[in-house]
Amino acid sequence: MERMRSGLPGMWNIVRFNWHFYAIACGLLLLVALVYPHLPAPFHLYAGIGCALGGGTLLVSLLVSGYIYDYSDLYQLNWLDILQTGPCIYIVNIHAGFDETSVLLQHKFPHATLRVLDFYNPEKHTEISIQRARKVRQPYPGTIQVDTSGLPLADASADMVLLLLAAHEIRDNAERVAFFRELHRAIKPAGRIVVTEHLRDTANFLAYTIGFLHFHSKKTWLQTFRLSGLSLENEIKITPFISTFILKKHGDAS
Repeated sequence: MERMRSGLPGMWNIVRFNWHFYAIACGLLLLVALVYPHLPAPFHLYAGIGCALGGGTLLVSLLVSGYIYDYSDLYQLNWLDILQTGPCIYIVNIHAGFDETSVLLQHKFPHATLRVLDFYNPEKHTEISIQRARKVRQPYPGTIQVDTSGLPLADASADMVLLLLAAHEIRDNAERVAFFRELHRAIKPAGRIVVTEHLRDTANFLAYTIGFLHFHSKKTWLQTFRLSGLSLENEIKITPFISTFILKKHGDAS
């Protein structure tokens, strides 16, 4: 699949949707730089170390984001080839209000039937970054607003359900399990669910420091899958910072 993204849209999205964080961080660095000449000499070293760590953390997070979203194979979607699906399949793409993948999926699977669902609920999913993202990107044509507790999908109808960097926005454990039980209901016996996420792990801590707390741990995801009647068929590391879980039905979700 040819590359359809150019420039640094991923890095730019990180900055503009989380500008408050970068504004605060840059403001603190500027404040330290302004008071530095007036600090007692013994504190110069500590102030310099603090600025270096703070500035370095911001730079690393942006560089990692650029690598993941703009230069890795994440949006090439070639890693989906592992599923070996037929051309005329029924694909459901589900997102949390910011959809960068439906156009790419339609391009990769031109003969597939693609249905796009948006589960964003401002009362449940309160991240300010998502609210900002929704204002700058028009929804994919035909996108349906849904509730996580009841998806407008027929039983055993979907060949593939995708959640690309979206499912972590469901913060409540019970809501997340109920949602994945709905996915279990909707996929065919041979269908697959594809969940792509950052994890709350060492790599993402080194990249985003405390920001990694916004992600769920692998243990949490595996527990969610198990309670939903799903089993892990495969795990793909697209980059050291991104994991994709390929899920299949496993018994009854009751």
